Amino acid sequence: MTTQKVAEVKKNTRLPEFLRNPNSYVIIFILILCAMIATWIIPAGQFERVKDEASGKTVIVADSFKNVESAPVNVFGMLKAIPIGVKDSIGIITFIFIISGSIQIIKGTGALDAGIIKVVNRLKGKDTPLLVIITILFTLLGAAFGFAEETIPFIPLGVSMALALGYDRMVGFHIVRTAAWIGFAGAFLNPFSIGVAQSIAELPLFSGLGFRVLCYFIFLGIGLWFIIGYAKKVKKDPSISVLYNYEGERGDSSFVLDLENSAFTLRQKIVLLLFLVNIGLLIFGVIKYGWYTTELSALFLGFGIICGFVGGMPPNGIAKQFCKGMAEVTSGAIVVGLARAIVVILDQGIIMDTIIYGLSRPIMDAGAVVASLGIFAIQSLLNFFIGSSSGLAAATMPIMVPLGDLIGVTRQTTVLAFQFGDGITNMLYPAMMYYLVFADIPYSGWFKHILKLVIYLSITAAILTAVAAIINYGPF
Repeated sequence: MTTQKVAEVKKNTRLPEFLRNPNSYVIIFILILCAMIATWIIPAGQFERVKDEASGKTVIVADSFKNVESAPVNVFGMLKAIPIGVKDSIGIITFIFIISGSIQIIKGTGALDAGIIKVVNRLKGKDTPLLVIITILFTLLGAAFGFAEETIPFIPLGVSMALALGYDRMVGFHIVRTAAWIGFAGAFLNPFSIGVAQSIAELPLFSGLGFRVLCYFIFLGIGLWFIIGYAKKVKKDPSISVLYNYEGERGDSSFVLDLENSAFTLRQKIVLLLFLVNIGLLIFGVIKYGWYTTELSALFLGFGIICGFVGGMPPNGIAKQFCKGMAEVTSGAIVVGLARAIVVILDQGIIMDTIIYGLSRPIMDAGAVVASLGIFAIQSLLNFFIGSSSGLAAATMPIMVPLGDLIGVTRQTTVLAFQFGDGITNMLYPAMMYYLVFADIPYSGWFKHILKLVIYLSITAAILTAVAAIINYGPF
């Protein structure tokens, strides 16, 4: 072995593997341990809470914080928080299993492969416009309708299409899920973030639309530059891919299209038509009736079974495909419950309100611009602990709105700062790990890769927030 190779081996083995390439579960367990330690260090405290008539949410009463008796969580309590977190997250975990199983049934008919191959063959040499169109579509779904978990069924399809076009799995994930995150962060009509926050702030629903539309287009431009730029680099040189030499649990083989059986049969056309009807109903139900995980799970399960029979699969074949789909996402689904355990520990230790109160204190005597940037920073940090947009709004807006009123920050600017803080950091925090499993992307590699986009969007958001404070973005 040459001296150079020996040096390379030493360099690569200097740190243990769990530090060089930590597994998602290792990261989550470290964070759970940190949460437990925090309950012994941070003083316990609580705000009073009342039901807000406008939003229907239970909200914090400003200026009601008081310290209470300490309730530190011990090691056994920390371990108990994990099954409690899984139980509290059973809705989304069930959703992940059923969606993945149902998609696998439809994929097992060959209809999705045949349909994507047909699109790819027709658009050979025109793949960049295709990526741009799909990216814009999903940013709009995030910006207007708050699509998040609803994008999960599309991730494997995006990955398969990206691989067929000569890109990597990351590109397929970007044009679907990352695009929706970008739209969510730069939203103009999102009912889950803007709608709830404006209701609590007592603003006319979706007021201030013009400035937010401008923000959306700026975010869209940055997102397209990042995603398409990465895609072109990977296609030119696959070795620069974030996933190069990564040995995952599934790899490309689970997503590569069956080019040998690309004939588009009548059965497959009917299955694909049913799948499109399913997607149409999903969008309609979310917009019209506020469907969420329970309704969407039922919708996909029903259509999955129907598509299986239409595609010529026997009952046992449908069951096997369903189980196969669920098995492939098991690790990602359970991560949701583990991430929830962090919040369980902070709640049991009665330190969540203390964290919120402590973060808000430094900006109480700041000017409007500094305060608005402080609100953005606080929301970005608190999003780590409270993953739900409406939940974060309910926990923080009752404090931030009167704080902004005192300092001279318009309520519309406060909502904008909340929106940016709630949306951008969603791409980083471990609670979103379960999305990555649908494209078999390691969290450690993802974090390093997406951090650049988060920094670009955060700097842009800070500038836009400061502008909003300077112009008294309102009129309220």
